[in-house]
Amino acid sequence: MGCVFGREATTAEPKQAKSSKASGVVAGESSVQVTTKSNGAVVDVEKKIEEENGDKERKSKGDRRRSKPNPRLSNPSKHWRGEQVAAGWPSWLSDACGEALNGWVPRKADTFEKIDKIGQGTYSNVYKAKDMLTGKIVALKKVRFDNLEPESVKFMAREILVLRRLDHPNVVKLEGLVTSRMSCSLYLVFQYMDHDLAGLASSPVVKFSEPEVKCLMRQLISGLEHCHSRGVLHRDIKGSNLLIDDGGVLKIADFGLATIFDPNHKRPMTSRVVTLWYRAPELLLGATDYGVGIDLWSAGCILAELLAGRPIMPGRTEVEQLHKIYKLCGSPSEDYWKKGKFTHGAIYKPREPYKRSIRETFKEFPPSSLPLIDSLLSIEPEDRQTASAALKSELFTSEPYACEPADLPKYPPSKEMDAKRRDEETRRNKP
Repeated sequence: MGCVFGREATTAEPKQAKSSKASGVVAGESSVQVTTKSNGAVVDVEKKIEEENGDKERKSKGDRRRSKPNPRLSNPSKHWRGEQVAAGWPSWLSDACGEALNGWVPRKADTFEKIDKIGQGTYSNVYKAKDMLTGKIVALKKVRFDNLEPESVKFMAREILVLRRLDHPNVVKLEGLVTSRMSCSLYLVFQYMDHDLAGLASSPVVKFSEPEVKCLMRQLISGLEHCHSRGVLHRDIKGSNLLIDDGGVLKIADFGLATIFDPNHKRPMTSRVVTLWYRAPELLLGATDYGVGIDLWSAGCILAELLAGRPIMPGRTEVEQLHKIYKLCGSPSEDYWKKGKFTHGAIYKPREPYKRSIRETFKEFPPSSLPLIDSLLSIEPEDRQTASAALKSELFTSEPYACEPADLPKYPPSKEMDAKRRDEETRRNKP
């Protein structure tokens, strides 16, 4: 992994961004900002211009006021950095995460006992473990990165920075970090969750009732409302990233592709995010200017999937995925193509017009669900509105009302459910 003990990350110019779980996350989008000499040069030039364009009265060097540090920069001041390093944080992590580490002390790896490996991604492994200090069962997410590569560290740090600004019952909470000065490994500590929504939805022993679907969706959209209000785009909403504990509480998890955004100060972002079946059409067309609509589109796919009992648009390629979207949601308007800045627009424009068919396709769904599905699966991102508007939709204000999380069925442990699913598949496949 390129780790050299005791050596800090260099300050060389960032190299080309590495790809992520969704084939191409640009690490340069990270919310982590690093103060460089070039930034300092810009400040000096601006000062010089102000002095020349003013009354040209030259102040003595000792009389010049020192510029205040920019509070939005994530890298810590020398005071913070010194305290964090003294607390045991590696200097490269302190530089990358800044204030996000304040008030925390790094945990040691030997204070946790791994029980089982429960998940694996492109850049991480997840383990079920026991906290030896508290006896609590936790989930440890081991993040892969190279602490000698600034872009790799920035990409890793982005997830920590995002999680530290979120605090909501329906968003997974970062409870601690396991690291050391002499190791390039890093574990993120989370509450252990018993199930994920994809596993439950695919099990032959699980059939969600209408109140249960409403309960799960209300929790998902509430979590998204919080993320968006804090300036966070998740960018990978799908069933396997929606965890459910034994009390029926759903939590949005895996913020590895998440980013911090400001709708008033937009910047280009990569379109290579979100798992294919849940990816909004503007991303498939290569848009780099987008907002909360991409998460809401994914939520619409989840809602329809829970009611249908299967994924609604399981494309195998980007072209096939767009074709499925056009057949269900209709062809984009001419204005859509004109105002959208799509890198793949000319290639993926449908050859024949398609009529929107959501209400016909899902006519067996509860009537109260159709307006929300119709809104969330709008081709135009602005027509998907907001998570706050979705929570006020007819789905959540009509009978039968959403049940409470505690009223959701108590499902067996995941391994038992996996065994039942295999047995059911074997029974079905018998000649």
